[in-house]
Amino acid sequence: MNNKEKKSLEKLINTQISDLKIKITRLVEETRPISPENAIGRVSRMDAINNKSVSEASLKAAQLRLKQLLYIEPKIYDNDFGLCIRCNKEIPIQRLIILPESRKCVNCSD
Repeated sequence: MNNKEKKSLEKLINTQISDLKIKITRLVEETRPISPENAIGRVSRMDAINNKSVSEASLKAAQLRLKQLLYIEPKIYDNDFGLCIRCNKEIPIQRLIILPESRKCVNCSD
């Protein structure tokens, strides 16, 4: 992988980190407890509880992805960045564009 590709990935990762931080802030608001004194109907309350569960799952996934991106960000310019940790072959740039936190090639991914 050349420096131009690494610069491009660095920019992409920074953009994704910023977007995830905004998304996490929004999801934290959506996962706040639903107050019982809110005057909403039973069906509306059940819908709100269901939406809260979906938001909590999305929040966990976003936090995990943010953690992975923050881990990989400083490693972009390491010599072994972009190499599969299992087979040591180069991870295709297209995979890294889609999932920059990938540490395994498609063949070795779980």
